[in-house]
Amino acid sequence: MSVPNIIVVAGSCGAGKTTWVCQQMRDIADVDKIIYYNPGTGTVPVDQTRIASEFPDLQVFSDAQQVEFLNQIPKADAVYIEWGFYLELGSVAQLLDNLTYRTVAVLPPDLKDSEYHAWAKEIVRGAPTQTNTTETLWRAASNGQVIDENSLEEFWYEITHSAYGIVTRAKGIFDVNDGRSLYCDFVAGVPQTDFLELDLPRYLEGRPQRFSGLEVVGQNLDEAALRQTLSDCCLSDAAILQYQQQVKEILLEGEPV
Repeated sequence: MSVPNIIVVAGSCGAGKTTWVCQQMRDIADVDKIIYYNPGTGTVPVDQTRIASEFPDLQVFSDAQQVEFLNQIPKADAVYIEWGFYLELGSVAQLLDNLTYRTVAVLPPDLKDSEYHAWAKEIVRGAPTQTNTTETLWRAASNGQVIDENSLEEFWYEITHSAYGIVTRAKGIFDVNDGRSLYCDFVAGVPQTDFLELDLPRYLEGRPQRFSGLEVVGQNLDEAALRQTLSDCCLSDAAILQYQQQVKEILLEGEPV
């Protein structure tokens, strides 16, 4: 049995770890022999959901599947582990025990002599993000909720324009009223991108049975206001049903939604 190629990718918040992993995977023809693990995300697996939608043949593991992930390593051709900035770098060796792995750090160009430089065998130039040790991480799952897209745009504008504190990084996946699943991404100092529609089926039968949720990193975050506004954006059962009926009628008539 061949030894799997294990790559552990770490780096500062928002520098582009997930983007780098996706770029590597796009260059591999047979992704069904690759596995991906991103520990520490708990019930808000934003990156895992995004990657699984782009690479449906990829095996993606969550926190609760750590034992299964470790058991699958010998069967894989390649293993990608994305190590969040909130995790101790020393824990990588504990996770992988005596396995051989390659260390890659994705860092902003102006970051010098960090713990990542001492840890990584390869440094990748990432987005020009700002690092701050006083930042906090806030997460909220919103599984089963549907958000009016216009309300989502307003909420995202508020998040990215300091209405809830000084936000340096935000990402989320939301089910919106026309049945699509949208990925939202923000890194302070980096040009904003439009919402990305994930390659998932439209959900038009009641409340979505799939992940949605939000992750925010920043200073002086008003977590109560974030949670309340997210809740306020969510639609009632009656509104969801009405929107879904409208979309199904439009699709039945063959018109673009």
